[in-house]
Amino acid sequence: MKIILASGSPRRRQLLEQVGLRGFVVRASDVDESVRPGLTPAEMVEELSARKAAAVVREAPKDGLVLAADTVVALEGAVLGKPASPEEAARMLAALSGRTHQVYTGLTLAGPGAARTEHEVTAVTFRALSGAEIAAYVATGEPMDKAGAYGIQGLGALLVQRLEGDYFNVMGLPLCRLGRMLRAFGVELLSPDGH
Repeated sequence: MKIILASGSPRRRQLLEQVGLRGFVVRASDVDESVRPGLTPAEMVEELSARKAAAVVREAPKDGLVLAADTVVALEGAVLGKPASPEEAARMLAALSGRTHQVYTGLTLAGPGAARTEHEVTAVTFRALSGAEIAAYVATGEPMDKAGAYGIQGLGALLVQRLEGDYFNVMGLPLCRLGRMLRAFGVELLSPDGH
């Protein structure tokens, strides 16, 4: 079965390679990411991942299995997207300082005649940050293309005091859940031949 990653994220590509998936095709989906009001963060990421998968599966080969994901950061139920400016990034980081937030990732696998959507949630606690630390981190540019204005796989790791759940979920692809979902489609990552 040919895996098609419906994401342009270099981190997701790296994570797939890390668990031994090779030869997958990248077909970033171009979908409207607006959602109806009132959705929980879990409902939001599931809806968006399903929408991304549906957009790519239409043009996938018959033996293709499309993987789509969507990740958001939520603080007390309010979703923090990618910051639009350095000032917004600083505000987000100040809000996260010394508090616990949740990272949600929706995963959808869609293949011939079947689709499955699930989500993972990880609790992340930031240590208390000074204004100078926030300004220095924002000045690196790292927060600007990341939900919640931080990247745990980079300098943002210095902000995280505690994590409960799947570390890779915070990077945008919960690998343990993905492995279980792939198995349901006949893709066994731990078999000797990778099938």
